[in-house]
Amino acid sequence: MKLNFFTKQLSIFGRFLATGLLCLLVMISAWQGAFFSHTSALADSTSNLIASADLGDKVKEKTSEDAGRAKGFIRDTADRVEQTAKKNAARIDQATDDNGSFVERRAYRDTARIEKRAEEDADRTQKAVDKTKNVVKRTVDNIKDAF
Repeated sequence: MKLNFFTKQLSIFGRFLATGLLCLLVMISAWQGAFFSHTSALADSTSNLIASADLGDKVKEKTSEDAGRAKGFIRDTADRVEQTAKKNAARIDQATDDNGSFVERRAYRDTARIEKRAEEDADRTQKAVDKTKNVVKRTVDNIKDAF
């Protein structure tokens, strides 16, 4: 009985050892193939520079495109906030029958304040988007100059 248990454990250990060696060989061969299959590409770096210049231009174009979309989204959001404020003021105006009550005056003041803040926030956010876009473009230019 002891011998059977020992051979079973030895068999399990042998399978784990064989599996581990097989995985190790696969990893070594993959690592060797990944780093040394294209030795000519390691010697010639000019193709990499051309590719990085194209990539830099693509990044700059994508940044400009995304910044334009973000600014459009910001403007649309500000417009919707202003429309909602006007709509709420009109509802209060209808509910109070245009009698110049305190609630009505307060609604118009709030509407004006909301519109003003929406414009200020939209302008501030759009400036931040422009600043971020410019930082990304400068960074791409600095990286291109470094290579």
